[in-house]
Amino acid sequence: MRKMTVLMLAAAALAGLPAAIHAQGNPSAAVAEGGVFKVEPSHTRVGFGVNHMGFTEYFGEFSGVSGGLSLNPRNIADAKLDITLPVDSISTTNAKLDGEIKSAMFLDAGKFPQARFVATKVVSTGNGTATITGDLTLHGQTHPITLKASFVGGGTNPMSKAYTLGFNATGVFKRSDFGVTTYVPVVSDEVTLRISAAFERQ
Repeated sequence: MRKMTVLMLAAAALAGLPAAIHAQGNPSAAVAEGGVFKVEPSHTRVGFGVNHMGFTEYFGEFSGVSGGLSLNPRNIADAKLDITLPVDSISTTNAKLDGEIKSAMFLDAGKFPQARFVATKVVSTGNGTATITGDLTLHGQTHPITLKASFVGGGTNPMSKAYTLGFNATGVFKRSDFGVTTYVPVVSDEVTLRISAAFERQ
């Protein structure tokens, strides 16, 4: 009975929403629109994973991402991307570990409060996919990394009314390249990035 009541309430709530609320981003990169975009931080996440002692992959994420994207879908090579994230925003669901990662043991957020990625080269690799090479600044050091990006969808967000583009991206780098060597190799040197980003046209 309780389950039926919950389902009925949910259906009633959806029925009361305007039809536009059900709109979704169009997954076809062929009809994506260009322009100058700003990161929509509420729906943008930068996740990372490291191998922990050879047993598990341990995950965390950063939030509060900011930055911008300039994009002409018909000329991907001219795209501009500049992203900044606050190191202090890190969350692993373990408060003690969060504090350690923010400390001088690892990322030293007090001394290096931001990480930044600036694209230097964008190459189309297919329909809605690309490789993005850029400079990552982390822990006071800057080195190139490459991301594999894929288009998720584009369209007018029915809530914000802003034309929005969404992308996923993945990449790998060695934290020792940035001077972060604590517990290597017990905690892997290799860090995997998983990014889900939303951009609103300005």
